[in-house]
This record gives sequence, C-alpha cells and structure tokens, in this order.
Amino acid sequence: MITIIHGEDIVISRKFYIEEKEKSKNPITFLSNNLNLTNLAQELEGNSLFDTANKEIFIEDFFSKKQSKEFNNIVSFLQKQSGDVNIKIWESKELSKKQLNSFKGHQIKLFTLSKSLFLFLNELRPRNSKKQIYLFHKTLESTGEELVFYMIIRQFRLLLAISAESEANQIDEMKNMHSWQKARLQKQASFFTENHLKNIYNKIYNIEISQKTGTSILSLPQVIDFLLLSI
Repeated sequence: MITIIHGEDIVISRKFYIEEKEKSKNPITFLSNNLNLTNLAQELEGNSLFDTANKEIFIEDFFSKKQSKEFNNIVSFLQKQSGDVNIKIWESKELSKKQLNSFKGHQIKLFTLSKSLFLFLNELRPRNSKKQIYLFHKTLESTGEELVFYMIIRQFRLLLAISAESEANQIDEMKNMHSWQKARLQKQASFFTENHLKNIYNKIYNIEISQKTGTSILSLPQVIDFLLLSI
C-alpha cells in the first residue's frame, strides 16, 4: 500500500508521518536527495540475512525530484512493490491532482489549514490590531503557534514581493499564483509602504532569532501579539 501524506498544514502532517514511522517495526527512510532506484532495489529486492517481511519504506519530499526517466522508473518500481510493502510518502506541501495521479490505488492523507488562519492573514494591515489579535487567538484554537508564525513570515514575504515593481524581484511562490491571488495580495500591500513592510519583516526576523536562541522572555503568542500591535 502506498500512502501519500501531504497538505499545507505541514506541522500536523509531519507529526502524523513521524508517528507512523515510530510505530513501524522496521522503517527505512529515504530523502529526495538520496533516493534512487539502486538504493530502493537493494533494500527491497536484495538478499538479506534480516527478516524483510516487516519492512516499511518512508520517503520525504519525493515530488521535489524533477520529472525524469529515473523519476518515472522509481514510481513504477514503488507501484510494483506496494502489494507487499507499505510505502509512506510525506510532502511538505499540498500536491496537485497530476502529482497524486502518478500512483494508482494509493491512500491519501490530506492535512489542510483552517479557514480562520487565512482570514487572519488577509486582515494583516495597519490600524487593524484589535481584529488581528482576535483572529490570531481564534486561529490558535485549531492551528499550532509555530505554523501560524511561519505563515505570518510567508505572508509578509509575499507582500514585499508583490510591492516590488520589477518581475525579477518576484519569488517562486508568486510565479505559480492565480491572478485573483495576486490581486488580493496587491490590495493588501497597498495599505503599506515598502519601507513599512521591510521594517515589519525585520521585526519578524528578530523574533525568529530570539525564539530559536531562547533569548526571548515572552512566549511566541505574546511576542506575536506585540508584533500585531506594532503593525
């Protein structure tokens, strides 16, 4: 059986993936950069003194590999082995239908973000702190604080990119966006000056450093509250 674990809620999807691996009696993990047909064949088809009946394959970010002959060969090999071996593929994003259709007869575990999170992100603008703080804490009821902070970083990165006139300044995340998504970002960015966005992004960077180094005396939600008040 092939199980594909994906979705925008990477914190919960990753937690599910790790728990599945911890339950496995004989987990074998491949990252995208060390996954090739030879390694897979050696693990699943090679002669071994160990019992291979309980082997389970865990693959991380398989779809980050470029489409190629090798990619297609790995897909075919995994499909062939899936009748005898459990294969779990974790992706740090939500996959497209085309990507999901690479495998046949697979199980899908999709982890989506809450609607309140996107509502909160869309309300990030000056002189709106009361509503932002309310929506922030509403979002925390269903979404982990680390993921919310990551999405705040992402939102301001997108706002900075959309505010730049040059196409060369656009980041990869924007290049694949629909026109309506860009239009919504442009409207949100219009509430800020470019310098204002840069100052906020600098504050976010300092928060990230203080959280990673443990130098902040406040919890992450408390720090975000102060950030929202300062926007």
